[in-house]
Amino acid sequence: MPEVDADTLNALVGKMLGDLGGAFSVPTVRIGFRLGLFAALHQHGPSNTTELAERCGLAERYVREWALAQATNGYVTHDAVEDRFSLSAEQAMVFALKDSPVYLEGAFDLAAAMLDAQPKVEAAFRSGGGVAWGESAGCLFCAVGSFFRPGYVNSIVPAWLPALDGILPRLTAGARVADIGCGVGFSTLMMAEAFPNSTFTGYDFHPPSIAQANAHAAAHGLSGRVTFKAVAAKEIADTAFDLVTMFDCLHDMGDPRGCAAHVRELLKPDGTWMLVEPAAADRAGDNIGNPVSRLYYNASTMICVPTSLAQEVGEALGAQAGEARLTALVQEAGFRRVRRAATGPFNMVLQACP
Repeated sequence: MPEVDADTLNALVGKMLGDLGGAFSVPTVRIGFRLGLFAALHQHGPSNTTELAERCGLAERYVREWALAQATNGYVTHDAVEDRFSLSAEQAMVFALKDSPVYLEGAFDLAAAMLDAQPKVEAAFRSGGGVAWGESAGCLFCAVGSFFRPGYVNSIVPAWLPALDGILPRLTAGARVADIGCGVGFSTLMMAEAFPNSTFTGYDFHPPSIAQANAHAAAHGLSGRVTFKAVAAKEIADTAFDLVTMFDCLHDMGDPRGCAAHVRELLKPDGTWMLVEPAAADRAGDNIGNPVSRLYYNASTMICVPTSLAQEVGEALGAQAGEARLTALVQEAGFRRVRRAATGPFNMVLQACP
């Protein structure tokens, strides 16, 4: 065994204490979201725990311990003189404002779902098999939808679609759009609300997700212009689309190459495929030390790779495939032109044309 360096060890233990503090915060933060504690602090301003408990209909002793835990986390602000708790403007963006680009309720739900999935994924490590989407833990697909929604709200219509060559005029005039791997439908409905002259069809192989998507469409009054279908990507029979979109799902597919080739057949000759995938460097070693890649590699271990391995082919691209590998895959499927259209802190957007 190599000699232990005390400074290196202490630095590692310090890092682990920080990481474990974050892990221990997951259930208490989820309680704060679910019981309306963060929302009440944002709505009413600085409060003592008696006031906060009364507003939320909760037991004060629990609320006090919760509030002190969040203050220690740095997630709420504590005035030690007045013994009152509040949310700063920055804390509100993370914990109270649902359309903020950094609203993270879904991230904490996703962390909990990954813990629930551990026994099945652990068994898959031994067998080499997969864990099917929707079967790993509770409502994983709900958590994933919630996790991605804030980023989509702030990116799809304001930034990503405008970055595509020639697409906005077609959407404004009236285009046919397929949103493949639509999940619970957030991405599809955002586009439909922004472009009322276009028609949208969302496809996903997971029937419970499609059921939720249809419910969301009805709630938004979009059922007449938006259709959701439970069908695998390679089995989509509709054709002649002006635009095909895929948001954070190609790497989850068992046969991403077959899916890419099928997308080529779904498009009009002058159509466009917008492929949104997690941001990643092309060399795996260059992702190490990146906090975003840290999230993605862990999520990929627990969700993306098991999901792909549970399907036919089971290529298991993983959530950090990188632009070069994705571009090569798309070109092999018959797309002549592939370019990076936009880049964000969490995603890259590729435009592919036949």
